[in-house]
Amino acid sequence: MNRIFLIGNVCKAPESSVTPKGITKCTFPIAVDRDFKVDGEKVADFFRIQAWRQLGDICYRHLSKGRKVAVIGELHASTYEAKDGTTRMSLDVVADKVEFLSPKPEAAENGEAMQEQKPTEGFTDISSDDIPF
Repeated sequence: MNRIFLIGNVCKAPESSVTPKGITKCTFPIAVDRDFKVDGEKVADFFRIQAWRQLGDICYRHLSKGRKVAVIGELHASTYEAKDGTTRMSLDVVADKVEFLSPKPEAAENGEAMQEQKPTEGFTDISSDDIPF
């Protein structure tokens, strides 16, 4: 079984292309933090994500650098010849599902800059005396 589950941040704006047969492909890299630090610095792994067809269209329209995403897909290995003539291997994740985890940016009135939603919207403050347990 070839399944990979990743949660990370988009490192670069998605790029879109169309195959000669008219199929949309969107590619974007994500950084996935590791659970440990080296010399006090976070360590991350980088994955190149490919999203095809409708999923690729959605990713291209709605993702941007810095957004947090969850990706479920397959790991695909391919080889290519580098500029120096050596054979290299590339690992890509072909996404089956991409879930946007960052809050959706809201457009402000009168075309002002976009703002992130406040995480406390929709919640009511309660005191600990109101909790029945």
